[in-house]
Amino acid sequence: MLKYLNARVAVTRSLLLLSIVSIAFTTSSCNLFRTHKKVAVPQLLTPLRTATKDILIQEINRLASVKAIHGRVDIQFEDTSFASVGIAEKYQQVDGNLILQRPGKIYLALTFTIVDIAQMASDGERFAVAVLQGDEKYKRFVKGTNSAVYPRLESADKTNTKNDKKKAEKETVSALSNLRPQHLTDAFLIRSIEPNSGNIYSLSEFFQEEPDTRPQAKKGARVMRGYYLLEELSEPKNGETQVLRRFWFDRVDKIRLGRLQTLDTKGQIITDVSYFNDKPIGSEVTMTLPGRIELTRPQDQYKLSLTYQDPASVELNKEYKPEAFVLQNKWQLPEVDLDAQNNKKVTANH
Repeated sequence: MLKYLNARVAVTRSLLLLSIVSIAFTTSSCNLFRTHKKVAVPQLLTPLRTATKDILIQEINRLASVKAIHGRVDIQFEDTSFASVGIAEKYQQVDGNLILQRPGKIYLALTFTIVDIAQMASDGERFAVAVLQGDEKYKRFVKGTNSAVYPRLESADKTNTKNDKKKAEKETVSALSNLRPQHLTDAFLIRSIEPNSGNIYSLSEFFQEEPDTRPQAKKGARVMRGYYLLEELSEPKNGETQVLRRFWFDRVDKIRLGRLQTLDTKGQIITDVSYFNDKPIGSEVTMTLPGRIELTRPQDQYKLSLTYQDPASVELNKEYKPEAFVLQNKWQLPEVDLDAQNNKKVTANH
């Protein structure tokens, strides 16, 4: 009789334990699958246009048909390593007089409230930058070769100042001295795609989540935008090739070049250019071109945005004399010859 009662108790305990486990599992399952919070899924922007590789190449060559540009631009320096104390504070937005002409020629004058800040030019082979503002010890005339690679040029003033104004001025001069005018020519005057260059072109589809910039968008809203990526690869040598340029074509509503990246032999980005606000540009000759261009040089640690002040007044395809792109040191500024500095370092190392 006692064995019978013990068996009944054991069975009852087992059933009770099983019931508790079952209830616990059911409760946790309900919590697991119950929706506590709505998660916003980025909207895919439509309609998405389709295009072939040939159509994309034709669009690149259409943009590359611009031979020269002359217009006034607003230039904004932003998101750089020196933004907290440098140009972003001292000159948030400056006025620029810009002249560009193929192959790789440029003249740019920067002013702030009618005061000349800097001038820079390149004839396609050599460049010069004149820093005109600030204390006398910061003014300089920097010159060098377009194809050369130079270390970042620091201010000659080695003193550590706690004066915010002086520090900002020093950083501003350093930033202006390291701007290279030829970087702008590659952004504005896109190189064409030649049929017999030997390069290879690869087309792929890509979707990217990004901020919703539409006028009716809610604050913080995100969207999914579709792109075509057209990659330009070098001619294979010894079984290897490298990506030279990467073209991003926005597919929403229409096919539009939205971004251009150039890469070095290590696959690192040299220049990252974004194009916005396509509109008719030009006075006599008119073309649909980006109204705003953002240029980022990750390795040179600067980013700037350029917007045409009056797109209808921009001169396209006018031919300029060679001397328009040669900057002379008429201010008698202290000269910094980057090639001479490099040669001294090479000699010292040997």
